[in-house]
Amino acid sequence: MAVLLAYLLKWQCQPGRRGASWQVTIRNQRRGIVRRLTETPSLRPKLNEPAWWAGVWDDATARAADETGLADFPDSCPWSADQILDSGWLPE
Repeated sequence: MAVLLAYLLKWQCQPGRRGASWQVTIRNQRRGIVRRLTETPSLRPKLNEPAWWAGVWDDATARAADETGLADFPDSCPWSADQILDSGWLPE
C-alpha cells in the first residue's frame, strides 16, 4: 500500500512528470492489493484502522520524498480506501 500511495502522491504533486510507467506501477500495485485482500479477507479490517494508515502514510511520504525531493505532503492520507483502490481514479 505504501508504494501505491507514494505513486499517487507523485502523480498529484508532479503532473509534468506523469507517464506510462507511473500508470503501470499504480495499476500493478492496485491489482496486487486487491488480490491479497481477496485471498486473505482478514486483511480487509486493516483498511479501517487509523494506526495502520498512519504507518503506511508515513512510509509512503518518506518514499515519495526520497524519489521526488519534495517534502510538503499532507499529515494524513487525504484519500479514502475506495478511491485508492479504484482502478479508474487518480488524484489531480
